[in-house]
Amino acid sequence: MSATRPILGHRTMALAAADELRRRILSGEFPEGFQLKQDALAEDFGMSRIPIREALVQLESEGFVRILPHRGAQVSELSQAEISELFELRALLEPRLLRLSAPRLTAEDYAALDRINAEYRAEIRAMNPGRWGELNTKLHLTLMSRAEQPRTLAIVTALLQNTDRYTRLQLSLTGSGRTRAEKEHATLVRLCRAGDVAAACKLLTAHIRHAEAMLVAFIKARPPAAKFSSGK
Repeated sequence: MSATRPILGHRTMALAAADELRRRILSGEFPEGFQLKQDALAEDFGMSRIPIREALVQLESEGFVRILPHRGAQVSELSQAEISELFELRALLEPRLLRLSAPRLTAEDYAALDRINAEYRAEIRAMNPGRWGELNTKLHLTLMSRAEQPRTLAIVTALLQNTDRYTRLQLSLTGSGRTRAEKEHATLVRLCRAGDVAAACKLLTAHIRHAEAMLVAFIKARPPAAKFSSGK
């Protein structure tokens, strides 16, 4: 292994590889669309392809990497325009649905929301980003499920699916972001349960806009990509 390669220490090889790949993506060394070839990475890191493959799967769950059929893994392409459009639509439509749904939520709905929040907290503590987007979507859709607006709910469901990888990426960026999301989810449920629908809708708008702002700031702050050859 060359002197420039990362020292992996005592951590598992897959976790160490994921850490180093994440660092290179965040620094801009591996730009958007960059092809992550397992053979070249295994040689560069001085390990077999197995931990590299596991590291790529981990980074896909965080939103940093996309694994495409017959094309392998590549660094996710992040579009500021797409982020702004998707999250703006969510900020417009989700509070509208929540305003209609919240007064109709049942005891069974709140029990389900409590279970989702408990599972969400557990997955945050376990640092299991593969579940974060799924549980975030489940919570939001449950809160809006009683709006009796099926067409709008179908649109919002599609928006949540389209923002899933962005949500996982946003939550992966900072611990404070994860803590804030966890607290705001709990507060949303508490406000709805207390009948303070106006405050819940206001918080939901701020919750969505904060995620958008973090992602846009991340894109703007990235340094110019350095040239790097992944090998053949």
